[in-house]
Amino acid sequence: MRVNDVLQRKGGDVVTITPDETVRTLVELLRDHRIGAVVVSSDGTSVNGIVSERDVVRRLADTGADVLDQPIGQIMTVEVHTCGPDDDIADLAEQMTERRIRHVPVLVEDRLTAIVSIGDVVKHRINQLTDERDQLEAYVQQ
Repeated sequence: MRVNDVLQRKGGDVVTITPDETVRTLVELLRDHRIGAVVVSSDGTSVNGIVSERDVVRRLADTGADVLDQPIGQIMTVEVHTCGPDDDIADLAEQMTERRIRHVPVLVEDRLTAIVSIGDVVKHRINQLTDERDQLEAYVQQ
């Protein structure tokens, strides 16, 4: 199974935000889209960083509510792990688990095309196992 298999069910919508936007705007974006992370991109196709609800909570605990008026560029993670649509989904799941990351942008020729979350990977695996179970049951009943 490949990352592209997950994207076929999920779709390729990616929410981005520029590094100069405030954390307050980010929090509203996370809420409105019901997501846990946003790719930081100056042009909507490159990856300058990623910022998650974890980043906000950590900075909030360190500096207080003043973080809400700071630019995202000050709290984002700049070392972003990415993948491609042809990458093996099991390898990606292992890397996400080992690195303790929940969101991985998908790039094609260095252009942002999608984002995959650990939830997407787990859901895909559950669907795959369900399909296999259904096939086995059908085979046994014949």
